[in-house]
Amino acid sequence: MINTIDVVRTIKAVLEDKKGEDIDILDISGVSVVADYFVVASASNINQLTAMKDETEERLYKEYQISPKNVEGKSGSTWILLDYGDVIVHLFTREDRAFYDLERIWKDGKKIEL
Repeated sequence: MINTIDVVRTIKAVLEDKKGEDIDILDISGVSVVADYFVVASASNINQLTAMKDETEERLYKEYQISPKNVEGKSGSTWILLDYGDVIVHLFTREDRAFYDLERIWKDGKKIEL
């Protein structure tokens, strides 16, 4: 059985390795049935965003043999969503992250530190 918090830790480590910015982990388990955690991170440009997406998919498959159930946003997108069921990863360019402001929308969730 895969421990969800271990998956979240791995995602955070990948995003840090790829120089992701402002990495936030939101525990939304008490306020939503969509997922237990959101991992939100920013990239300075689209190439970095794509690298963060690709490395996240590669590492989670290598370490846990899991692939996203759904991916929204592909090459050239400014917001990429990776849906791993209990964990949803939101990767944004800085501008789109400020515009969509998921942390404000999901403010009833708890920001956690790992």
